[in-house]
Amino acid sequence: MTQNDHTLDGALSRAHNRFDRMEWAGALGDLGTLIPFAVAYITLLKLDPFGVLFTFGVAQIIVGLHYKTPFPVQPMKAIGAIATVQAAQTLMIGPGAVYVAGLATGLVWLLLGVTGAVRVVARLVPRQVIFGIVLGLGFSFMLEGIRMMATGWVLGAIALAGMLVLLANKRVPAMFLLLIFGAGAALLQDPSLAGQLAQVRAELRLPAWTLSGLTWNDLVVGTLFLALPQVPLTLGNAIIAVTEENNRLFPARSVTERKVSISTGLMNLLAPTVGGVPMCHGAGGMAGHVRFGARTGGAPIILGTLLVLLALFLSGSIETLFKMFPAPVLGVMLFLAGTQLALGAGDGDETRGARLVRYTTAAFAVWNTGAAFLVGIALHHLLQKGWVKP
Repeated sequence: MTQNDHTLDGALSRAHNRFDRMEWAGALGDLGTLIPFAVAYITLLKLDPFGVLFTFGVAQIIVGLHYKTPFPVQPMKAIGAIATVQAAQTLMIGPGAVYVAGLATGLVWLLLGVTGAVRVVARLVPRQVIFGIVLGLGFSFMLEGIRMMATGWVLGAIALAGMLVLLANKRVPAMFLLLIFGAGAALLQDPSLAGQLAQVRAELRLPAWTLSGLTWNDLVVGTLFLALPQVPLTLGNAIIAVTEENNRLFPARSVTERKVSISTGLMNLLAPTVGGVPMCHGAGGMAGHVRFGARTGGAPIILGTLLVLLALFLSGSIETLFKMFPAPVLGVMLFLAGTQLALGAGDGDETRGARLVRYTTAAFAVWNTGAAFLVGIALHHLLQKGWVKP
């Protein structure tokens, strides 16, 4: 890799936010993560699509205006996974518990950011642990992308081959062609979808307060079963790793863990009030935006604006609209975002011990980022004390 491969800064990141065709293409590069979680929240937990889309959209717009890089806003994965699985299996978790989880995590990260404690914690995390988390996240995205492509191998293989050819062409926004291809495939697979789309009507909706019906069960479940398991994952991926990724790619627009922690806290304290779900800044989201052409905050602003418009006028038809994104096509997005992330996971100038920490952390991160964070730190200290030999 050349220096330009590692750093996408220079005139691009020092300029104002752009809104050209590549920013539009890059804006849609994180749909592979956003859509599956949004669908799960809406269909399994019966959350109002308006709140989910509106809060994601507003957060994206503010983040793009503030950071001026393709800084991502994603669903908190541990909370989303636990909530949707439990809702499908036991019906123990409802919308109220999800809102409480957002409030709890928001309070934690706002306090850690405002007090500066998050910066102290981040400095204690060895650099190779962060590289390992980034590498493992890249592989986990690639594996999940393969799993989604496997639901329709022919469609997925054609889409992936087309992307590998088109991504080398900077004049053709590959994402647009991928979405057009996916929409055409969806219509061919389900001809009735055309009739469903014809029935879509725009209906204006406005935000409404959603916290009035919270129960003690929501408070306990949301805090202990949803928010608590998310904390180490957020620290590793959505605070430290995304800061590392942003500053590696856009050094002229560097961020700090303190700033990222505060923005994470604020958006999670505000989102549940109108029906939003827990959100974070995942390193994989930035990789998705960048892989498809985004270089400024224009990409999240574009995506956020689209989501807000969908919420305001088409939230009642969102399940129909999401059918235009077949799982194999979303899998291609995830796979390519994973490759972008994995390729930026550190350098080769390492000791044997550093490599052991990085690859061990990566192996655990494929399974669970929070566990990888703890194992990586423990292994680093064992090596430092000489209790483990590389």
